Amino acid sequence: MSPDEDRPRGPWSQRGAAFGVWYLRTVTFINFLSAVWVSFGNNIRRHNVDEFFTPYLLTAGFASGAFSLFFAVTLRRRKRAAWILSLVLSGLFLALIGSVLALFPEFRAHAQNWVSLVLTLLFVVALIVGRREFYAKGDRSNPKLAAVTAVGGLLTASLLAALLVTVTNTAQNASSTFFLRWRYGLMRLISLAPDELKFLGISAPNWVDVVINVMSTALLVAVLWAAFRSVRSTDPITGDDEEKLRALLARHGDRDSLGYFALRRDKSVLFSPSGKAAVTYRVVGGVSLASADPLGDPEAWPGAIERWLAEAREHGWTPAVMGASEEGGTIYARHGLDALEIGDEAIVDTEEFTLGGRAMRTVRQAYNRVERAGYTVRIRRHEDIPGPEMDELLRLADDWRDGETERGFSMALGRLGDPGDGRCVMLECRDAGDGEGEGRLRALLSFVPWGDSGLSLDLMRRDRDSENGLVEFMVLEMIQRAKEVEITQISLNFAMFRSVFERGSRLGAGPVLRIWRSLLSFFSRWWQIESLYRANAKYRPIWEPRYMLFEKSTDLLRIGVAGARAEGFLEAPGLPKWLNRKHLENMR
Repeated sequence: MSPDEDRPRGPWSQRGAAFGVWYLRTVTFINFLSAVWVSFGNNIRRHNVDEFFTPYLLTAGFASGAFSLFFAVTLRRRKRAAWILSLVLSGLFLALIGSVLALFPEFRAHAQNWVSLVLTLLFVVALIVGRREFYAKGDRSNPKLAAVTAVGGLLTASLLAALLVTVTNTAQNASSTFFLRWRYGLMRLISLAPDELKFLGISAPNWVDVVINVMSTALLVAVLWAAFRSVRSTDPITGDDEEKLRALLARHGDRDSLGYFALRRDKSVLFSPSGKAAVTYRVVGGVSLASADPLGDPEAWPGAIERWLAEAREHGWTPAVMGASEEGGTIYARHGLDALEIGDEAIVDTEEFTLGGRAMRTVRQAYNRVERAGYTVRIRRHEDIPGPEMDELLRLADDWRDGETERGFSMALGRLGDPGDGRCVMLECRDAGDGEGEGRLRALLSFVPWGDSGLSLDLMRRDRDSENGLVEFMVLEMIQRAKEVEITQISLNFAMFRSVFERGSRLGAGPVLRIWRSLLSFFSRWWQIESLYRANAKYRPIWEPRYMLFEKSTDLLRIGVAGARAEGFLEAPGLPKWLNRKHLENMR
């Protein structure tokens, strides 16, 4: 760290940084407004041409709007590189304004030039005062990536522009060479308005020039993104890290039903200074996404949380937590994060569970129907399954998977059959067969350990040609035969927004709650939000709320997208499928 970063940041430093960000936001708004409001934009451009100056970055247009917007976003994320470039550019612009006003008296008569000087000066001073607020480091490969993006993008865009001009050129003396048309496209990409006298053999329609200008803006944004992107990830969990995490789980694993999922090998880990607690997380799209509660001794949780937050700030990541319990959420909230309830976890007490009673009539009938059809369930620890049998189970699990993407982050381990997970429990369901030997395997369930006497559902796979209700039959078998593996509590699926569905259907529910429930029901057609709640509710479980923790409400959309990507519901655009397969193989 630099000396500036070591010193405490005071209120003036924070105000300076805030002013710089809001200045750029205001300039962005005016730039975009002037791009669509023609007369307003022409007034700004006239001042910029006739009177020579407008404030820093205020040039009226989409390109300048995209440029100032990018700086506003990167400065808000405390990027050090963005601060340096903003200070250099605005400082040069300030020096230019000051020199012109000092050397040329005719420019002093225009009041807007003095306004530009004052606003630009305030922006530069704000950046200097708030310098300690811009501490986030970028990836070391950014300069090389930005250079490659600029050169490759400019070459590609200029060739596309030349091709477009060639096809649409309407000049009467259309004797221009391809090289000249390429130069025209290149100059329009760089300057937005090339000297037409140098390109007399070219007359392209206005919409062609607009398309080329849009490509120029897109290229500029791509280069800036490459130059200022955050560090994409940290080192994943190592073998030594996994041993330490397993030791924490052995001592404190019964505190959180999702604790074992911290062992996913696509996550990273930070331990508290004492080593008695740890936060596991994954960086997705610039969001440092921690999973559930910290592991280990609750008294040591703050030390691990502080290290995780410090790393997120150092790299400009947005900190967020998915699936924290009420206890964990309370500790995270003490460190400046806000909580939002996102759903409930269904937990079944196996010693209290019964299929008797009127309330369980439908479930009991479905269970008896599958049982009469001759289906049987075998329950074993993974370590008790011979190697060849486990290989066959893995093959079937892959065949039955719905889609190519392995889903899961908060409540999925993602490596069925790994030798290190011998204490996991496997349920195998077979049909009645033809009366000779074992029936055909039709479904699999796998549970991970939750302390010494609990299990958490990890994986569900079913043959699509098997009978409906098979998974429910297996879950009920697991609950009723829990004593075979010395289990007293089982964590089932997570039901998002359960309280909305439950309260929204009650008598007297308000209009806002009913609208919210209707909206979620609509999206349930694709994401099974309501069906998961209904599937869990039939076991009459204990509902334990789970929370999402975040720093700023304006980051909720970004966090939601990162969470969906981490869970496998969204894929990064353009990512080859073979890379996804390689990533999954590395996890196993």
